[in-house]
Amino acid sequence: MLVLKPNCEHCGKLLPNNSTEAMICSFECTFCDECVHIILENVCPNCGGNFQYRPIRPKSSLQKFPAENQAYIKPVDLESFAILKQKMKDTKPEKR
Repeated sequence: MLVLKPNCEHCGKLLPNNSTEAMICSFECTFCDECVHIILENVCPNCGGNFQYRPIRPKSSLQKFPAENQAYIKPVDLESFAILKQKMKDTKPEKR
């Protein structure tokens, strides 16, 4: 089951279930589209993968399968991330 984290892991921006700004990697790391495009340059700082927009869970399913409530904020150490980002940002996701 896809975990719907309630916020951007880097900046803390709220990303409720119906947000069209939530982006995830294949490990469900969750960031807002602004952080993904401007800061991370489509490279997940945790796994090196790429991001896609997170799907919106239908309201009818939220009762049985609710979004997470607990905030998860782990700002990216941009200095450490710079090496991974430089290596991966120009590599197409299918080649990573």
